[in-house]
Amino acid sequence: MTKHRMKHSSTKVRRHHRGLWISLVVVVILLVVGLIGAGNYFFQVAEVRSHKAFIHNGALKRSDPLYEQDKWFKEQPKQTWRQTTPDHLKLVANYLPATKATNKTVVIAHGFGGDKEKMSAYGTMFHRMGYNVLIPDDRAAGQSQGKYIGYGWLDRKDYLRWLKMVVNKNGQNSQIVMFGVSMGGATTMMVSGEHDVPKQVKAYVEDCGYTTVEDEINYQAKAMYNLPSWPLVPVVSAISQLRAGYNYREASAVKAVAHNRRPIMFIHGSKDKFVPTKMVYTLYHAANEPKQLWVVKGAGHAASFSKNPHVYQVRITKFLDRYIK
Repeated sequence: MTKHRMKHSSTKVRRHHRGLWISLVVVVILLVVGLIGAGNYFFQVAEVRSHKAFIHNGALKRSDPLYEQDKWFKEQPKQTWRQTTPDHLKLVANYLPATKATNKTVVIAHGFGGDKEKMSAYGTMFHRMGYNVLIPDDRAAGQSQGKYIGYGWLDRKDYLRWLKMVVNKNGQNSQIVMFGVSMGGATTMMVSGEHDVPKQVKAYVEDCGYTTVEDEINYQAKAMYNLPSWPLVPVVSAISQLRAGYNYREASAVKAVAHNRRPIMFIHGSKDKFVPTKMVYTLYHAANEPKQLWVVKGAGHAASFSKNPHVYQVRITKFLDRYIK
């Protein structure tokens, strides 16, 4: 083969390799752009304040076991409490004093896509138990300001301020319980792990909260969209860090309950398909004593109360009566 032909052949090989590399780079760029685009879309679904089509937030039907409790609480004249967060958000809460003057107050945290109105039946339950009732709208919910849903992690600091407000308004001898359902359950647990919880907080009750935001988002990626968690969820988590100020791994209820030293009750439906029941066992084992676990047979997500309202109230009352006098 002549030198000319060899040189020509070598040039063709180099051009071929260069073309392959360019094609590979283009493919990688397209994949990255597509992944970022998908990440932004799912961040919008997961965290940006908007109507969530996959969350049922309609009014309760008359046939619902909680209809009367829900209706009663909504009809009561309530005080409006307010706070302004360090990041300048105005938050709003409803406060209903007990029928008989008391130092017992419950602070109730609502779930994902919900607001304080959705917790009315629980407010009635605690009011019947003799408690003052404070139900806030989380940031990015109801009447409160905010663009990004905090999944309990951003909200934990807001709830610390609500708890301290109860002490300031109702007195140093206050006895406070924090209670939450679903995301509100996770919020309750995340609050429990903070070092500056007021001493007046005597116990926590959480219903169907998740272990970590990362675990729940991973689960929902598969359950709702049949997508693998990697690499999408880490991308969405990174976007959350940049835009909302937190990532999914740090938002851990498991780590929080491991730091908690106050009584905590865990409730979960045995047929929960939204926050899988197995999560409550991880949380329970991570928690310190005193603690109690109640898995409600046959109950779906956030349905333990409606499964049997009387038993639900009795079980919570028996737990709290050990610590609230």
